Amino acid sequence: MTRLISWNVNGIRAVLRKGFLDWLDQTDPDVLCLQELKAQPDQVGLELQNPLGRYQTYFDWGERKGYSGTAVFTKKPPLRVTTGLGVERFDSEGRCVQAEFDSFTLLGIYFPNGQSAAERLQFKLEYYDAFFDRIETLRANGQRVVACGDYNTAHYAIDLARPKANEKTSGFLPIERAWMDKLESHGYADTLRLVNKNPGLYTYWDMKSFARERNVGWRIDYFYVSPDLVPSVLDAGILPDVTGSDHCPITLTLAV
Repeated sequence: MTRLISWNVNGIRAVLRKGFLDWLDQTDPDVLCLQELKAQPDQVGLELQNPLGRYQTYFDWGERKGYSGTAVFTKKPPLRVTTGLGVERFDSEGRCVQAEFDSFTLLGIYFPNGQSAAERLQFKLEYYDAFFDRIETLRANGQRVVACGDYNTAHYAIDLARPKANEKTSGFLPIERAWMDKLESHGYADTLRLVNKNPGLYTYWDMKSFARERNVGWRIDYFYVSPDLVPSVLDAGILPDVTGSDHCPITLTLAV
C-alpha cells in the first residue's frame, strides 16, 4: 500500500514557520508532492534536505524568485527523477517533478494560472497539451501514471461553489474544462470522484474574502491516475482542516 499527499503550500517558507514538519511527521505519507514553493534553494535551510531523517527530496525550483516551484518527498528511493517537460519556456518556471517507481510513475505538477492575461491563458493551454503528450508517452512505454497537483481548473459545476458567477473566469472556462474532458476521455480517472461524488468538496479558497470560513471554494487540486491504476485505488480524499495555505492537501491511497 502507498499513501500519497499533494499540497499547494503557497510558499514553503511560510508553511515551515506554521508547523509544516510537525504536520508531515504526524501525517507520515509515503510520498508528498508540493506546489508553489515560492523559494530558491538558498532561501530554505537544511530541514528540507532530508526531512525528519526519512524523506528524500527532489525539487524543481524555477528561475524566478518567489514564484512557482515544485517538490517530491519520498521514503522509497525512485528509480529515476527528472524535472520539467522538455520545453524551455515551460521548464524555466519549475512546474514539474517526475519520479519513476517500480509500480508507477509520478508527476507532481503545478499547472499555470490563466487569469492574469490572455497570453497566460494560452500558455496554460499549451502547457496542458505538453503535459498530456508526456503522460501519453509514458503510457505508450508501458508505465502506469499518477499525475497530481494544482491543475488550476475546476472541471464540473459541482467542483466550485459559484459556477454561474465564474463562467467567464479562467479556471472554469469552457476551453479549460474541455481539456479535462479530453484527459478523462483517454481513461484517466479523477480519483476523488471514484470514491466520493458529494458536492461541497473544495481544495482552494480566496483568503481575502474569508471564503474558507464559508466554504466558498474551488476544487482545482487533483490526483489523476491512468486506467491501469484505477483498480488499485483504495481511497482518495481532501484534508480541509489542514491550514497554512489557501489550498488544502489532497490524498490518494493505492494498493501498490
